[in-house]
Amino acid sequence: MKKSLFLLLLFAAMITSCHQADKSNGISAFSEMADEEMIPITRQQGGTPLMPLDNKEVVKKKIIKDGRIGLKVTNVEAAKTRVDSIVKLYGAYYSNENLNNTDWETTYSLTVRIPSVHFESFISAIEQSKGEILYKEIDARDVTEQFIDLETRLQNKRAYAKKYKDLLKKAKTVKEILEIEEKIRHIEEEIESTSGRLKYLSDLVDYSTLTLNIHKKKDFKYNPDKRDKFSERIKQSLSKGWFGFVDFLLDLVMIWPFWIIVVLIIYFFKKLRRKKKQNKE
Repeated sequence: MKKSLFLLLLFAAMITSCHQADKSNGISAFSEMADEEMIPITRQQGGTPLMPLDNKEVVKKKIIKDGRIGLKVTNVEAAKTRVDSIVKLYGAYYSNENLNNTDWETTYSLTVRIPSVHFESFISAIEQSKGEILYKEIDARDVTEQFIDLETRLQNKRAYAKKYKDLLKKAKTVKEILEIEEKIRHIEEEIESTSGRLKYLSDLVDYSTLTLNIHKKKDFKYNPDKRDKFSERIKQSLSKGWFGFVDFLLDLVMIWPFWIIVVLIIYFFKKLRRKKKQNKE
C-alpha cells in the first residue's frame, strides 16, 4: 500500500514538472516572438529610424549674387563719403570708380566687390542712406552644379596626369617618351584651364558685385562761351588772312604743270584760228 502511494506521488510530481517546463518554454517563445515582431512595431510608432534615410553629404550651395542700385541725392560728396564708410565697414572694395560732372548732373558710377556673407547687410545700409532709390535689381545664380562638375573634372585630370607620369618612368623608347610627354603636357594645360575657371567662379561666389550710381541733378545755368577781346580777334583775322593768301599762292605754284598745259592749249587754239582765217581770205 505504501509502495503504491509513493509511486502515485512520484507520477504526479513528474506531470507537474513537465507542465511547468512547457509553460516556461511557451513564455520564452512568446518573448522571442515579441523581440522579433513587437519591438520593431514599437520603434516604428516612436518615429525614431534605426538607420538614417540618406547618408549623402549635404552639398553647400554656390550662389553668385549681383546687383544694381541707382541713388538720387542732394549732396553727391556727402553720399560718396557715406558709401566709402560702408565699404570699409563690410570689408568691400571698389573695382571701378568713375566721376562724371556736367552742366546738367553730377554722377558717381561705382562698382563695389562685397564679401557675399555681407551682401544683404551692405544693401540695407545703402538703402538707409539719405537719398531716393531710383532703381534696384538683385540677381542670384546657382552655380553649384558647375562648381561640382569642374571639381570632378579637375580631380579626374590630375589622376590621369599621375598615371601618365607613372607610365613615363616605365617608358623604354624615345618614341614612347615623346608620346607620353605630349599627353602629359596636354592634360596639364587642361588642368590649368579648369583650375583657372574654378578660381574665377570661387571669386564670384565669395565676392558679390554691386553697381552703384549716385546722381545729383543741377539747376540749368547759361554759361556763355568765353571770347577774346576785339583787338585780339582783329590780329588773329589779319594773321589768318595773310597766311591764307600765302597758302593760295603756294597752291598755284604747286600746280605749275597744269599751267604749262593750259598755255600750250591756248597757243595751238589761236594758231588754228589764224590758219582758218587765212584759208577764208
